[in-house]
Amino acid sequence: MIESDLIVIWGANPANNQPVFMKYLYEARCRGARVVVINPYLEPGLERYWVPSSAESAMFGTRMCDLHVPVRPGGDVAFADAALKRLIERGGVDPKFIDEHTENWDQLVAHLESLPMADLLADAGLTEQQLDAFVDEYERADAAILLWSMGITQHRHAGEGVRGIVNLALAKGNVGRNGAGLMPLRGHSGVQGGAEMGAYASALPGGLEPNDVNAALLAERWGFDVPAHAGLTAAEVPEAAERGELDFLWMSGGNFLDVLPDPLRVEAAMERIPLRVHQDIVVSSQMLVPGDDVILLPVHTRYEQEGGGTETTTERRIVFSPEIPRQLGEARSEWRVFADVAARVRPDLGAKFTWSDNQALRQEIARVVPLYAGIETLAETGDQVQWGGRHLCADGVFPTESGRGAFSVNNLPSLELAEGEFTVATRRGKQFNSMILGEVDPMTGAVRDSIYIDAADAAAAGFGEGDRVTLRSDTGSYTGQLKFARLPGRSLQVHWPEGNVLIPAGPQHREGPSKVPDYNAVVTIAPAIAD
Repeated sequence: MIESDLIVIWGANPANNQPVFMKYLYEARCRGARVVVINPYLEPGLERYWVPSSAESAMFGTRMCDLHVPVRPGGDVAFADAALKRLIERGGVDPKFIDEHTENWDQLVAHLESLPMADLLADAGLTEQQLDAFVDEYERADAAILLWSMGITQHRHAGEGVRGIVNLALAKGNVGRNGAGLMPLRGHSGVQGGAEMGAYASALPGGLEPNDVNAALLAERWGFDVPAHAGLTAAEVPEAAERGELDFLWMSGGNFLDVLPDPLRVEAAMERIPLRVHQDIVVSSQMLVPGDDVILLPVHTRYEQEGGGTETTTERRIVFSPEIPRQLGEARSEWRVFADVAARVRPDLGAKFTWSDNQALRQEIARVVPLYAGIETLAETGDQVQWGGRHLCADGVFPTESGRGAFSVNNLPSLELAEGEFTVATRRGKQFNSMILGEVDPMTGAVRDSIYIDAADAAAAGFGEGDRVTLRSDTGSYTGQLKFARLPGRSLQVHWPEGNVLIPAGPQHREGPSKVPDYNAVVTIAPAIAD
């Protein structure tokens, strides 16, 4: 990143949620990189940030953003299309890269030509001047990085949003070379490696699709049958429980009450599960939900596991951390809990779960997930290996059947609001890993029940800053105090997880393939009724 000419931060707030990232953004700024932020709200930490490792920055702060593009909530697909359409009009794309390394370009161009620019700008909530300011920055940059986070992915049209960003990168060949690339910023520390080990419902280890071929391959290696179908996603688990289809739920980490939409519905669903096991390093609110049988299993943090542990960073570096030797109560390493239960459920397979320590597990990973070759060599502080090498898609070669990067034609979401309606988005504010929540956001000064609103919208509705109001959606209601912020018209923001009471659940409120919930809702606003 520090070699880039331009860094585009799209739907992300790394100043609060990925603060280590800001050190590298600062280094890139010192080398001359420009920064564009695409987000409804310009987070104060992205406008100006204090980097503690630099005396000058720590004392006076550093300007981080050169251009803010205040796209309206849900307007990202329209903006990506508008930006690429304007880039094509200017001749600012890379025809050589497109011709030699991509496919579907002609179809995309024809689609963009059919879309009136005025309609795209209206859907994005932007002026032509704001669009041109972004295209100026992107066209000038020889090497650009486009990164995004949950402002893009936790949306019903997340797939289209990401593909729109990919289109922009491919159009200028901003992949597979120094200072250029596509970078999803993960919302949690450690999520990257867990996902690549298959710790989500729709993948096997190594990110393989669960099908007959891949399941048979793993079954041959392990000596037992492996499911060839996807499981339930986190959002689908409470729905299955609601229908009475779950007899047993074993949760390793996580807290459905805090992270899923419509928490009252989630709580009622969890009460219906006859047996629940909650395995975690701390007590969480979901553990206190009544049930027929609820078992709590205390476990070590990843830094306390025998033989040390690894985590995978957002840049694909598998980094080793040595064991911190200590024993708290009855806590055990998570993998030992899984191994012991598996061996008791299937005594005939018990020998397959007798790893001596984490080093033995890393050797197993290297055998089963070729992508992670080298993890078995990590043993000392600072040891690391970057899977895929320095660049993915180097030399314009992509992991597709054709070896080419594919442009996508994306459908534009409907963003119509009735009179008196607002779009509300949930914001993370000062939080870490869904568990540690600050009472006050040091970047904005907001408290947990703050409702962000543009001053013009507040005045039009007859409200002042600090007024207590109630937001109502089809799912629930939320009462808080208004805080003025520069936002696109008819858009609000509330803190997560408290604001999840407004967010609807169900298949129609999720992104299609990934089934990630849409953490946005349509609400009305009214004065709060005094207690």
